[in-house]
Amino acid sequence: MKNRILFFLFIGFLQLFVSCGTSKSMRHKPDLSGFNSQKPIVVKKSDSVFISGKNSLLKNKQGLWELYAEGDPLEIGLNTGALTDSLLKKQQQIFFSKINDFIPSSFQQKLLRQFLRWYNRKLYLNVPEEYQTEIYGVSEYTSDEFNTIAPKYQRGLYLHGAHDIGHALQDLALVGCSSFAAWNEKSEDGSLILGRNFDFYVNDAFAENKIAAFINPKEGYPFMMVTWPGMVGAVSGMNQEGLTVTINASKSKIPLIAKTPISILTREILQHAKNIDEAVAIAKKRKVFVSESIMVGSANDNKAILIEVSPTKMDVYDVPNSDQLICSNHFQGETFAADKRNKEQILNSHSEYRFERMQELLSQNPKVNPEIASKILRNKNGLKDIELGYGSEKALNQLMAHHGIIFKPKEKLVWVSANPYQLGEFVCYDLNAVFGNRKNDSVVSFQKENLNIAKDPFLETTAYRDYQKFRIENHKIDSLLEKKETISPEFLHNYQSLNPDYWVVYYKAGLYFYQIKEFGQAKLNFEKALTKEITTLPEKEQIEKYLKKIKRKLQ
Repeated sequence: MKNRILFFLFIGFLQLFVSCGTSKSMRHKPDLSGFNSQKPIVVKKSDSVFISGKNSLLKNKQGLWELYAEGDPLEIGLNTGALTDSLLKKQQQIFFSKINDFIPSSFQQKLLRQFLRWYNRKLYLNVPEEYQTEIYGVSEYTSDEFNTIAPKYQRGLYLHGAHDIGHALQDLALVGCSSFAAWNEKSEDGSLILGRNFDFYVNDAFAENKIAAFINPKEGYPFMMVTWPGMVGAVSGMNQEGLTVTINASKSKIPLIAKTPISILTREILQHAKNIDEAVAIAKKRKVFVSESIMVGSANDNKAILIEVSPTKMDVYDVPNSDQLICSNHFQGETFAADKRNKEQILNSHSEYRFERMQELLSQNPKVNPEIASKILRNKNGLKDIELGYGSEKALNQLMAHHGIIFKPKEKLVWVSANPYQLGEFVCYDLNAVFGNRKNDSVVSFQKENLNIAKDPFLETTAYRDYQKFRIENHKIDSLLEKKETISPEFLHNYQSLNPDYWVVYYKAGLYFYQIKEFGQAKLNFEKALTKEITTLPEKEQIEKYLKKIKRKLQ
């Protein structure tokens, strides 16, 4: 399932293969008049510390990059690009190196280039000028190696819609994110607390250089967000007014043209809203082209709501008479209650299961604090604490998250997980301290070490080491099945022993035996898979179909 999701994600990335033609969208550049376009001078203090005036980039001891940038949109873009220069080039290499792996056919790539060029023809009209300008500044530092594919600025702009396009074209929830909020009686001190896992996985290299970015814009509120090199959109963040945003993919109708990327909308909310009403007003101004739930938390309102958006509709979901809010990957408001795709998402995906698991864990922890929030985000079991096997999409901790994050908006505190996934130390930052007085001559980590949350003890277990081995063997068996090569009994035994509670290890063994017409062994493995917690209803039905075929063959 994850490989299929990645396949379509990179169909989204193939939009970058746009020919350098004479179309208006390809010639377009933001208006830079009135901005100082002089490139900044970066001083390298060490391999992990870089300074450009008041702007800086530092790698802390937990492996997180901490970026500080300030000024107008072009200054922020240029300084971000200059400071993250080598990281930015590496990140684009990661994207482009994967494209041929997923779409090896040059003919298919050509067809997609033409379609996506048409699909994106008005994307630039739906991105606010300030973010076009910032993207332009960052793009000045992208690699010249890819100039024959598309101009730097267009590559940078289109990358911000890559998730949306892969999602829209295939109607897939590309990420299985889980998020929750608690306040009043559900919070330890009565103030709002939020937690979320951003389960967006490209490959391990993609998550190596995640950035805790602290941006002090000339217009709007200072804010932080967790991001990656080249990304100015927001997927998780909080501003100095204590307003937070996180996004969870959902399903609805598919449009015929690219509009505002969801991460650009959430960046606008993060930078320009101080409360829920202002966040909703900004969302109403933009037309998106995918369906997403935007969780907005607000210190000024001491609560959280969901802004549910699709290409054609919008709803604000505000749970009445409740001190908590939960979000997975389906809509909850009345506007989408009768939506066919949303109903199918609830029935056929793992979204409802994770939603119920969060309800269960929050009921077991009636007073949430940051430590409890981290334990919920790291939880690997299913409903009633059953073993799911490691890597199950039904788990809140799917062992694939780009990051986990926890917010305490009233205190302006945020915790960001270090690698791997959300298992590493949760590093605490105080926005009031970060955006206080800054000096040019020294750079130290922004973290408040005394408030950090320790790494998950699971990292030191045999089970975690076995899971890492399982991931390698899982890729191997996929390749062997695709090539229809012989798989030894020893390989299958070892493969299943590394993750014995995960239904997939028995399903793939069943596929192999079915492939080589050993139907008795196929039957045993498919039946064993059904004793485990299958991720989705369609996958369970697929196994049942195989068993019916085997029954007919054995008669």
